Amino acid sequence: MDPHITGTTRLYGLVGDPLTAAKSPQLLNQLFTEQRVDAVCVPFWVNAANLPAFVSGARAMGNLSGMLVTMPHKQRMLALVDELDPTARQVGALNVIRCEPDGRWIGAIFDGVGCVLGMQWEGNHPANKSVLLVGAGGAGSAIAFAVAAAGASNLTISDVDEARAGGLAASVAAETGCDARSGPPDPQGFEIVINATPLGMKANDAMPVDPERLAHGAIVVDIINAAEPTPLRRAAQARGCRTQDGGPMHRGQAVYALRFLGFDYRPDGRSTPDDGPR
Repeated sequence: MDPHITGTTRLYGLVGDPLTAAKSPQLLNQLFTEQRVDAVCVPFWVNAANLPAFVSGARAMGNLSGMLVTMPHKQRMLALVDELDPTARQVGALNVIRCEPDGRWIGAIFDGVGCVLGMQWEGNHPANKSVLLVGAGGAGSAIAFAVAAAGASNLTISDVDEARAGGLAASVAAETGCDARSGPPDPQGFEIVINATPLGMKANDAMPVDPERLAHGAIVVDIINAAEPTPLRRAAQARGCRTQDGGPMHRGQAVYALRFLGFDYRPDGRSTPDDGPR
């Protein structure tokens, strides 16, 4: 047990299912140590059926200051908080909750702006690029709005649920003015391809796109944050594509999420948005 944890320690959590690849507790706990904050982050492994009961119990804890939310709860958690930040209202999902002293839970999502910030750090800015986004779930929806707002020349959204992809594309087009539409997961002709699905987390997963259809020199961003390159990234590299894993997005969204929670986080001295959410 950490000897610095006391009765006054503030508690932060990461809730999801599964949590085998979770990096957030390590990131937050390192930050708390560096900034000498009396706080700790712990993982909460909660399945979908138990999420309402978990939230009910968590609300009884007077030292709970916030939570990070990951798959599969980003959309389910919407109905379980008291207020939504404009980011969560726009996207229809959340990935961070700030627990106010008066008991209110406020939800927001920064997956999208975090993904774009990570891409910028890696020199993969989506501005003036044609983008294929595969996956229209919580993270994919946030990325769609952020990529469009960042100036993508056009955006095609693909999802196994075609109606969900179509609805998201229509919302993105209406709110950002971007040329956004739904379509098949065919990467041919796109300058940037983003995988926002879980495909690649397991060894026997199907490919989210056909790598043989990738253009030489295309940028392939796989938001899965794994120690080893996913099959998609390996295949894309073999095609002569530039690839990016989920690490930059993870660190980018952490910049925004931690600001939302009241902390200053600057990974590896990288530049951060001066006008980001606080």
